[in-house]
Amino acid sequence: MSDSASEKNSVLMEKIVSLCKRRGFIFQSAEIYGGLNGCWDYGPLGAELKRNLKDYWWRKNVQERDDILGMDGSILTHQDVLKASGHVGGFSDPMCDCLLSNARLRADQIEPQSGTVYHYSGASHAESDWSVEREYAVLIGEGQDENKARKTARLFFSKFLKDKQISPKKLELAGERTEAVEDTTRFNPANGSLLTEPREFNLMFKTNMGASSDENDESTVAYLRPETAQTIFVQFKNVAETNRVKLPFGIAQIGKSFRNEINPRNYTFRSREFEQMEIEFFCRPEEGLALTDEWLERRLVFYEEIGIPREHLHILDIPDGERAHYSKKTYDIEYEFPFGIQELEGVAYRGDYDLSKHIEHSGKPLEFFDDETKEKFVPHVVEPSAGCDRTILAVICEAFEEETVTDEKGKEETRTVMHFSPRIAPVKAGIFPLLKNKPELVEKAREIQAQLAPFMNVFYDEAGAIGRRYRRQDEIGTPYCVTVDFETLGESGDDLKDTVTLRERDSMKQERIAIADLRSFLLDKMV
Repeated sequence: MSDSASEKNSVLMEKIVSLCKRRGFIFQSAEIYGGLNGCWDYGPLGAELKRNLKDYWWRKNVQERDDILGMDGSILTHQDVLKASGHVGGFSDPMCDCLLSNARLRADQIEPQSGTVYHYSGASHAESDWSVEREYAVLIGEGQDENKARKTARLFFSKFLKDKQISPKKLELAGERTEAVEDTTRFNPANGSLLTEPREFNLMFKTNMGASSDENDESTVAYLRPETAQTIFVQFKNVAETNRVKLPFGIAQIGKSFRNEINPRNYTFRSREFEQMEIEFFCRPEEGLALTDEWLERRLVFYEEIGIPREHLHILDIPDGERAHYSKKTYDIEYEFPFGIQELEGVAYRGDYDLSKHIEHSGKPLEFFDDETKEKFVPHVVEPSAGCDRTILAVICEAFEEETVTDEKGKEETRTVMHFSPRIAPVKAGIFPLLKNKPELVEKAREIQAQLAPFMNVFYDEAGAIGRRYRRQDEIGTPYCVTVDFETLGESGDDLKDTVTLRERDSMKQERIAIADLRSFLLDKMV
């Protein structure tokens, strides 16, 4: 991506973040206390948007199908569940800390670098008789000024000064020597500073349960679940036996998961607390690969239905050697965010790995018995797993637009509009009386609001000019606005009595519609 395109996308993302806060979609958690990094609160509009997305996902994957059942597992997870799945003892990343900035980096994601390493043994300040002995090093690339290494080293050693009034520029460096290196990952690419040795960093949130929850008592340990999948696997047999199901069938769940992300970033995309929309679709071994391809197509259709066009999605077929060791096929569905192409959802063929592991560790039979063939076997599973918060962010980024329009007086202005699909838009219709000082218009508008409110979220607004009210609804993505005017009251004849002006958000076109037809018209758009 060119520098100009990167800058343009950065500005776009700033506008989206600003709108989300200004209009009550998303707030930083605990903002008045400086914020809780990696955690976000959904405001009134964001909560509606998220609820609509989850409801639509549930309807399409559970309510409208007879081969998928729903469940809602606990967030607190038995440690043995996560030991069996490999999370305890295996769910960690090798991390390095930058000795200069304290930034934490994943060791396996540091790009190899070549150049000259400047080594130092310490620094001193003659006037104050201060000195420190400590090994430190800085990497500079080919063609970079060697003074950059010395400047970085002085900044590092200044961290040990007790007198913070002393300028790093006045420090004398000791023991300078140089070394040519190739393909090293021991230095921070952002500033050249030496990194700490890699060490494992646990990505799970650990807690203790019970009245005598001694931190040293291993029997009290539990975890906030790092994924929703394992609660489905450990309840597989209970669900199968209580619902008389036949293969293939799925178990669906929407719920919170928690990961102690090292570096939460890109707004809500990578958070420590997030929500997943996940299906474990159990099948015979010979059906797994074909079902993986079927689920990929179904998921692509779903994204189109919520307003993310297929041409803005990328399908990454994870090659051998890069997939999880238990996966026989994995697709990543990625979206073109302003900050880059990133994963929205994975569709993975997990084989029988999970159920087999829980059989092994629990000693309990989790096989499936087929009444027709009289076979007993461990089913294989295909897992479409989507990030709810990531999908919300993708929907917001896709919907956002600033366009130039001409007002009624012929003057050009910028219209900010969110092109949400009516299926998931937080507000389905804005209800306006043309004038707020005409009681008969207000009364009729309130009647329409009361008629629609039990079936959808609507917003009543009587403040300001009608054009300004339209713009406010455009900015939050309301697909339709309904205006009660004098024609509604019959002042232009009986033909228009009990009709309203219906204005469509994207085209801004207006038409007359009977109040009696309004509810069914709007509901049809939300199917």
